[in-house]
Amino acid sequence: MLAIDGLAKRFGPATALDEVSFTVGAGEVFGFVGGNGAGKTTTMRIVLGVLDADAGAVTWKGAPLGPAERRRIGYLPEERGLYPRMRVAEQLVYLARLHGMSRSEAQAATETWTERVGLAGRRGDEVQKLSLGNQQRVQLCAALVHDPDLLVLDEPFSGLDPAAVDTLGAVLRERAAAGVPVVFSSHQLELVERLCDRVGIISAGRMVAVGTVDGLRAGAADRYDVTGPPPGWADDLPGVRVLDVDGARTRVELAPGTDDQALLAAALAAGPVHAFGPYRPPLTELYRDAVRDRAVPADPALPTDGALPTDRALPTDRALPTDHAR
Repeated sequence: MLAIDGLAKRFGPATALDEVSFTVGAGEVFGFVGGNGAGKTTTMRIVLGVLDADAGAVTWKGAPLGPAERRRIGYLPEERGLYPRMRVAEQLVYLARLHGMSRSEAQAATETWTERVGLAGRRGDEVQKLSLGNQQRVQLCAALVHDPDLLVLDEPFSGLDPAAVDTLGAVLRERAAAGVPVVFSSHQLELVERLCDRVGIISAGRMVAVGTVDGLRAGAADRYDVTGPPPGWADDLPGVRVLDVDGARTRVELAPGTDDQALLAAALAAGPVHAFGPYRPPLTELYRDAVRDRAVPADPALPTDGALPTDRALPTDRALPTDHAR
């Protein structure tokens, strides 16, 4: 299990992470969502060891993460992390060997994963000659090629067409079924809702909600859709807030303690009721509700999730030796 406990990080006067905590269990797909600059990438870089936390701890199977454990992580950065003039297969074999694979193992894994993501016919191409979507597929292969024990993926669906999105979703579920914890960030909340076992919402560097989507729904205010009565019938009802009106359908939110049967009675008094039932908000709405009270102005001192301060730009284990420069 990956456990993140009380991570704190500041960049100068700006707070990037404020007591961030969550866990990702074996075989679990965890969606990590938040706006730009919320702290997602900073958290991931601390897990990878690219950044040091000011406070808090990251543990894997109950022990601190060290270099050997981090070599068993499959990481996909949000920004491009490929060598543009290397050929696809050459690059993947090289990266797999950095993670400890033999050449024959690396070559076999490269063939398997390029076939899996639809790049079998592009193995001999230079990365710079691929479309952005296909470059993203190569990055996915780079995260998977060494058969990692943990997957940490930053915006893995970015730039992918619908077929590739389906393929990646299937791959993530397959890896989870094999016992691999998967944590990924995405702005595509419908994908997060469809693929993830649990979701963590981060806003302004603080975790504001963690749980299953159904669990987050259960903690939200009661909402109902009522179809039939004319628009305006619920405007003045005590304990009732009208959220949306679409033709004959009125969506309302009930204040704590408001009786749904009283709502139904009021609707029936206003006119024929064709449909009445609880509304199940999608993750997009749950996310908006969770971050609403944490909205803060953008801090120019704080790097966005896609950027590190230049004095903290650190080499990773993907740095290419100079004798491989192309």
